[in-house]
Amino acid sequence: MTSYPIVSALLLAVPALFIYHRVTAQRTSATPSPTTEKPEEKPKSIMQPAATDLAPPKDDPFTQEQLKEFDGSDVSKPIYVAIKGTVFDVTRKRDTYGKGGSYNLFAGKDASKALGKSSLKEEDASPDYSDLPNTERKVLDDWHAFFVKRYNIVGKVTDLPAVVANL
Repeated sequence: MTSYPIVSALLLAVPALFIYHRVTAQRTSATPSPTTEKPEEKPKSIMQPAATDLAPPKDDPFTQEQLKEFDGSDVSKPIYVAIKGTVFDVTRKRDTYGKGGSYNLFAGKDASKALGKSSLKEEDASPDYSDLPNTERKVLDDWHAFFVKRYNIVGKVTDLPAVVANL
């Protein structure tokens, strides 16, 4: 019977050690060590954030010919890009869409097909996206949604090809 106090002590110590381990393990996992773990950082996006200062959308009519006047070649005029017939004012990104900019190809026209194809080819800068496969239409829809959240809508293209107007 001399071992009874030792066995009792062990029977009490094992659950106590288990509880102590659980509590300290939770505490240390909730508080990362500054020397071993870095806090999780959100990945940086190259996409510009959505604008919070957009004006209410307008529905001013533009023909494709009228849209050409807003291609960024005249610095006194705004720069417009049309996607699926919606005309966006991209003037605040003149360095990108203006003369010499990397996306000047889209300025002053509805270049829906090129956006859907992710193309910078002049021959793709067309409003007729009727022959795009579903995957490229999804890309086009994503671009349209991106522009809606970031640029003022200033109008609609009124003379799109009939095949596009019915899509």
